[in-house]
Amino acid sequence: MPRTTKSLISVTAPLGVISKVFSILEAIHGAPYGSTLKQICEATAINKSTAHRFLKHMEREGYLVRTESGSYLIGPRLSEMGTHTNNRAVLQAAARPILWELWKSTQETVNLAVLDGGTVLYVDVIESSHEFRLASRVGTRRPVHATSLGKAICAFLPEELLKRTLEGLVLPSLTPNTVINLVQFRRELDRVRHNGYALDDEEVTLGARCVGAPILGKNQEAVAAISISGPVTRMGREQLPSLAAAAIEASSRISAAMGLTQTSAVKNTSAKEVPSVASGRM
Repeated sequence: MPRTTKSLISVTAPLGVISKVFSILEAIHGAPYGSTLKQICEATAINKSTAHRFLKHMEREGYLVRTESGSYLIGPRLSEMGTHTNNRAVLQAAARPILWELWKSTQETVNLAVLDGGTVLYVDVIESSHEFRLASRVGTRRPVHATSLGKAICAFLPEELLKRTLEGLVLPSLTPNTVINLVQFRRELDRVRHNGYALDDEEVTLGARCVGAPILGKNQEAVAAISISGPVTRMGREQLPSLAAAAIEASSRISAAMGLTQTSAVKNTSAKEVPSVASGRM
């Protein structure tokens, strides 16, 4: 029979503070998508008020993060001490409830992605309920230069990492709107940094637009990005400012939920600047 956290603890045996803290951490570590206060108490046999007190203290210190759904996850401060934390699972669990709210408010497809091997890797997708919609599958990879997700991440990478990402990068033309040279791509990244959001204006698929915003970690560097995707018939240029603002707000909330940062990437908080294709795409 495999050993569980609960089997290691006697319900009647007195536990010191350190033992209780370790028991709580073991319970959370054993649940990669997080544990609620009730689940932690059941796994550790620690009473609710004591467990809650320890959890709140560790959350304040950055050792744990609490998602909007009430689950506790290993936090960034503790992650830095270990090498086996599933950071992608933490990202997905923290982002999911916020992505659902974004989906409800926009009724369009929302995506969560990370940079992986020089491409954008989709790690979560919630499809629009519209019959005519844009959708990607979890595990899909797309080029960084044409996607709002890729631009949003690249714009907020440390310069050395950005240089490594762009070295040898092939920029294929996917549509007539796709950026196909590094000079233009660098200019786009400057605009993304200024505005706090990125736009795929029919650059991957004709008839489709995507608005993306970075999820920022330490030192205002991107760890992931989210996007809202839909057909141009529903995502007209007049809708882009409000969609960009929604994406920026959601990405900032995800950063905060992960205990990474409370600061938004956007400098133009009104999100009014939406360059036309003729004057230079963002």
